[in-house]
Parts: sequence; structure tokens; C-alpha cells
Amino acid sequence: PVWSASLRYLPPLAPLSPLGPKLGSSRSLATSDHHEHHQATSLDFEKARKRVERLVSRYRRLVERANEGDNGDGTVHEEIGRLHPVVSRYERLEALRVERGSASGIAADPDEDDEMRALAREESESLGREIDELEFEVVRGVLPQEDEGTKEILLEVRAGTGGEEAALFASDLLQMYQRMSQRRGWRFQVLSAEESEHGGFREAVAEVSGPDCYNRMRYESGIHRVQRVPKTETGGRVHTSASSVAVMPQATQVELNVPESDLRVETYRSGGAGGQHVNTTDSAVRVTHVPTGISVAIQDDRSQHKNRAKALKILLARLREEETRRRDAALAEKRRSQIGSGDRSERIRTYNFQQGRVTDHRCGLTLHSLDQVLAGGEELEEFYERLDRMRVLEFLENDDGGEE
Repeated sequence: PVWSASLRYLPPLAPLSPLGPKLGSSRSLATSDHHEHHQATSLDFEKARKRVERLVSRYRRLVERANEGDNGDGTVHEEIGRLHPVVSRYERLEALRVERGSASGIAADPDEDDEMRALAREESESLGREIDELEFEVVRGVLPQEDEGTKEILLEVRAGTGGEEAALFASDLLQMYQRMSQRRGWRFQVLSAEESEHGGFREAVAEVSGPDCYNRMRYESGIHRVQRVPKTETGGRVHTSASSVAVMPQATQVELNVPESDLRVETYRSGGAGGQHVNTTDSAVRVTHVPTGISVAIQDDRSQHKNRAKALKILLARLREEETRRRDAALAEKRRSQIGSGDRSERIRTYNFQQGRVTDHRCGLTLHSLDQVLAGGEELEEFYERLDRMRVLEFLENDDGGEE
């Protein structure tokens, strides 16, 4: 395929022009339902205390081992480094509780003058807000860590309902994620793409790698709906289209226990525009996982070896996604997640160009900053923060304290 310049060579983030309609200077900053940003997000720290105390005890035992010269082939220092941020926040949290108790005592002391009591009340309220934030950070740190540390993902965007307009929106989404990656310093590489007639994408797969990329991107899986007037619409009517996004942690054959005998590799000649290099060699590759029938075909590169590597990488990620889907389906019998299943078929967000707003249906947050969201700005991550809080609260609601 012929890559658009915007996908290969993005200019620095600052001068990027808005992707959506001009909303005017009054819309240059995000506005949303911030009036109760933390409504229904206060947590009961006591429900997580057992987990926190076990983690702190584990950390202290590891520190003792390290001080005695026992590094366990390097694993002790590695685990200490992983646990230290949570323990440090917990120690700060306990110190703040003491400070707040002292301030509250002064505020309630009738022997103190009015000015001192007022200052103490103000200090107590400030400490209370800091304590709330630290409690959230500590609890988030003790949640089960499956896939949390994943630094490499495959991002798949597919055009859905809406034909060519859906393909153009799929391109908008891909650029949104590329610009977010650029801002965060992540590596972003398009592995394969099928272009539509007017420059959109029927399907595209990108590899994203960098610190915290899975934690940030995990909430993007699902159906993204767009409401706008298509470029091809002469009557000015608003159309509704949709594209799906799947965020898949990368996997290896060893990790998934996929033997070579389960894979069928076929080669064939590339088709479509491409000049003299097309149809001259069997460079296109199709890799099929025989037990499940899942198949991936790649013909983007002139090298058969590179096409095979790309196809295998995408196939393994899809196998892992399928394995995760089956596991989550079993858990869903016990409870239904409020923040969604992360399934690619779940409608999660609507982008309304006429009103310049983006609404996330899982958390109910609406941002009137469409341009900034589609430019991959920090506004996009406001959804992640809200959903992350919901995830922590949901975990606490269903947690039994974990195993001893």
C-alpha cells in the first residue's frame, strides 16, 4: 500500500492542525463533566488493607535478604524495585494520617484561638484530599498485575458500519493513537494496512511499544462511533459510522505453547498496485493456526521473511486475545464489569463533530474537546483516569482480600 505522509512522518505535536471542525477559541481547552470528577469514586481503603499490609511485609523481608547479601540471582533487587513505589506511597499515607489527626485535634480544641482553629481546619481538609489520592494510588498498586507490565502491544483498527466514511474514521483513529504515542515517546510502527478508495483504512495493524503503553491503551478496545457530515455528502446530512479497535498484548510461541506443527504457512504472489515488484515473486504470506482456524495474511513487504514475521506476530496476539476472551467469559458468569469487557464488539465511545464532543459510555464522561482528543492530546487520557478509578473501585467491591 501507499502510505500517507501523515502516517509515516508526523510533524512535532505542537503545530499539528486540529483534525475536527474549528470550535473557536472558547473550546481550546477541554471542558467536561468535571463538576463531580471524583463523584462515586471514593474508595474504602480498609477493604484493601490486608493486601497492602502483605505487600509491605513482603517488601521488608526482601530488603532484609538484600542487606544480608542474598540477591536470589538478581530477582530480589528486581522485586524490591517493583514494590518500592507502592511501599513509599503507603509510608507517606500513614505519615499524612498522623499529620491530619494532629490538625483535626487543633481545629476542635476550644482553647485555641479562632484564627488557629481556622488554619488547622484548612490544613486538615488539604491533607484529606492528598490522603484520598494516595489511597487510590496505593490500592491501584496492589491490584493483580496480569498484563500490567506489558510494554509492547498490537493495535488493530478496522472500519465497520458506514462504508468509506468508516474507513476514513479508522484512519483518524490510527493517527490519534500515533500522535498520542509521539507525545509519550512510544515507538509506533504500522505493520500492515489495507487502504480504502478515498485514503482511509479498511484495516490497519500497528505495533506500539513503550513504558505503560498497555495500561494506557487497554481502555481503547471496542466500537468507536462517529457522527459527522461525510466529505462525500452533498446534502449536509449527519451520518453515523463506526470503527472497531482491539488492543492486544504481544505474545510469543513459547508463552502460548504453540508448536510449529499447529501452524500452516502459505506463500503466494502479491496483488494490487505496486509496480514491478508485484506478482514477480511469492512474497505474500498467509499463516494459519490450524486448531482454531485463525489466519493472518501479509503482503506489504517485498521480503517474504519480513511478511512471515509480521503475520506470525499478529496471529499470536490474536490467539492470546482469544484465550483472554474465553477466560473473561467464564469470569463474567460471576459478575459483569461496569467498565466493559474490553471486547472489540462493545460500543465504548462516540465522537460527535457537530457538537465538538466526545462521550465515553462506560464512565459517562463527556469532553467538549474533540480536536484535542483526536490530536492524541492529554484530554484523551482523561478517559483513562476515570476508567482506572472505576476499575479500582470495582476490584474492591468484589475483593475478598486475596490468598494468605
